[in-house]
Amino acid sequence: MPRISILPLNLRNKIAAGEVVERPSSVVKELIENSIDAGALKIEIDVAKAGRRLIKVSDNGGGMDREDALLAFERYATSKIRDDNDLFHIKTMGFRGEALSSIASVSKVRLFTSIQNETGTCIEIAGGDTKEVKDCMTVGTAIEIKDLFFNTPARRKFLKSDGTENYHIVDTVTRAALSHPMIGFVLRMDGDYALDLPAAVSYRERIVQIFGKEFAEELTETWTEDGVMGIKAFLGNVSHLRNNRNNQFLFINRRPVKDQSITYAVYKAYEGLIPKDKHPVFLLFMEIDPSDVDFNVHPAKREVRFKDKTGVFNFIYQAAKESLNSSMGVTEYRSVGEIMPAYKSYADTPTPRHADTVSEPASLYDAISHIDSIPFLYLGDTLVAIPDKNGLAIIDYHAAHERINYERLLKQSEVNGQESAVRLLFPRQVKLQSSEYRIILNNRKVLSDLGIEAEDFGHGTIVVRSLPDFLKDADVNSLMSDTANFLISDLRYHISDASESIETIDSIKKALAARLACHSSIRGKEVPDGMRIAQLLKDLDTMEDPEHCPHGRPTRIFMPMNELRKMFKK
Repeated sequence: MPRISILPLNLRNKIAAGEVVERPSSVVKELIENSIDAGALKIEIDVAKAGRRLIKVSDNGGGMDREDALLAFERYATSKIRDDNDLFHIKTMGFRGEALSSIASVSKVRLFTSIQNETGTCIEIAGGDTKEVKDCMTVGTAIEIKDLFFNTPARRKFLKSDGTENYHIVDTVTRAALSHPMIGFVLRMDGDYALDLPAAVSYRERIVQIFGKEFAEELTETWTEDGVMGIKAFLGNVSHLRNNRNNQFLFINRRPVKDQSITYAVYKAYEGLIPKDKHPVFLLFMEIDPSDVDFNVHPAKREVRFKDKTGVFNFIYQAAKESLNSSMGVTEYRSVGEIMPAYKSYADTPTPRHADTVSEPASLYDAISHIDSIPFLYLGDTLVAIPDKNGLAIIDYHAAHERINYERLLKQSEVNGQESAVRLLFPRQVKLQSSEYRIILNNRKVLSDLGIEAEDFGHGTIVVRSLPDFLKDADVNSLMSDTANFLISDLRYHISDASESIETIDSIKKALAARLACHSSIRGKEVPDGMRIAQLLKDLDTMEDPEHCPHGRPTRIFMPMNELRKMFKK
C-alpha cells in the first residue's frame, strides 16, 4: 500500500490559506484588491472584533453573474489571466485565483453580487462547503467573512490582541487608499468610523486626507521618468524626520510592496543630509512596464523581482537625489566626528577639556553653573573617557542620561505625572494616522501617569497640553507618532486588553518610560561639555541602578590602574 496520497481538496485549501490568510488584515487586503479590479469607485469595509467576528467589504464595482460567482470560490479560478504571457504582464491587483477559496475554507462566507440590471446572487459557504445559493436584490458586490479560523483553532490562537489586529487592518486600508486616490474608502471598526476618505483628485490630496495638511506641507513632490519607468515621489525635508521607518511607503504599479534595494536607494540619496540615527519620510509611487517586474515571488505579493535591479536602483537614487538637492540645497549634515577638529592628546593642554565640539546653548547650563567642569576625552559615538588616580572610567553618556530620565519619569508617575509635567503655553494639535490616533486614545491613562496630557480633538487629531519636563522642547509630532508606534509595534496590545492586570499595566508603563527616556537623551551627534558631563555623573550617582540604562546596557565601565599596567606589561 503506497504511503504517499493526494490530499483532499478541503485540506489543500486550508494549507493554501496558511500562506494567503495570515491574519484578518490579509482577508481585508484580498477583498479590497478584488473590489479595485472590479472597477469600484467606492469601497466600504466593516470590521467587528478585530476581524475575528466579521469582515465585510462592499463595493459599487461591476459585480458577477451566478455562474462566475460560483466559479470564484474554486481554487485557481480567475478572470485576470489566461496564459503564461499574462502572468508576466500583470496589470491587475489579483491574478492567482486562490484567495477566495482559501478564505472560504477557514471561515463562514456570504456573497451578494450582481451585474447591472440583472437579478443578484447570494451564496453561503462554511468551511469550504457551499450551503446555499439563491437569488437576491443587490448592487455591486458585498462579501461577509464571519468567524475567521473557526475550524482551525490553532491558527486562531496565534492571532494577536484586538489592538494589534486592528492596527494591521487600518494599515492595509491606508496603503490601498494611498495608492488609489480616485477611489473613496470607508473603514468602520465595531461601528465607529476609523477612516472616511472621499475620492481624491491626486496623490497629494489623499496624503492630506490621511496624514493632515501639516504633514503634507513638509513633503517635496516630484515626477521623474526615463522612458522605461516613472516615479511620483513625495520626500520629507531634512527637518521632517522620524525615529522609526513607519512613514515610508512604496508602491509599484499601485501595489504596496517592500523592496530593500529601493529603500536603500532613498537612504543613499539622503546620505550626508540627515543624522544616521534618524529616518526620512517618503512615499514613492512607481510605474514600470509589467514585463519588467515579477509580482509572483511572494505568497502575499509583498515582494517583487526586477528584470534590471541595478537600473531601478540608479533611477530611484538619481530621482530622489536631484529632488532633494533642488528643493533643500546641497548643504550636508555632518556628524560631530566629522566637524570637530581631531583631538591630539589629553596631555596637550594645561587644562584638559573636551575638543571643540557642538554644545548646547549656555542657557541650558544656568541651573548647574556651580558645578565644576570635569576633564574628559571624547572617544567617539557616545563614549567619553575620564581619568582617575585609581584608573580610567569610560562613560556612555547617552545610556547614563537614559537611566536618569527613566527613573525620574517613573518616580513622577508614582506621585502624579501631571503635577510634575510642564503645561505647554500653546497646546499642540497633532494629526495622526488612524491606527496611531486610536492607540493614543486607548492609552491616555498611561500617558497621563507619565506626564503627557493628550485630549481627543476628533478626526484623527489630538491636542497635547503637557509634557514631562525633559521633553518640553521635543518635536511633539514626532514624539506622539513614535510613542503610538511603540505601543503598536513593540507592546502588541492596547492597555484595555490588559486592564485587569496591574502587573501588565506597570510593565507597559516602564517600557514606555524607557522609550521616552531614550527619545530625549543626549545622542552621538551632540557631545556635551565638561559641565554637562559633571552634572550627568552627579545625577547618575543618585539613581537606584546607576550602572545600567533602562535596556540593561552598562552606563559606565571602570578600568583599574592595575589592569591598565598589566596591559602594558608593567
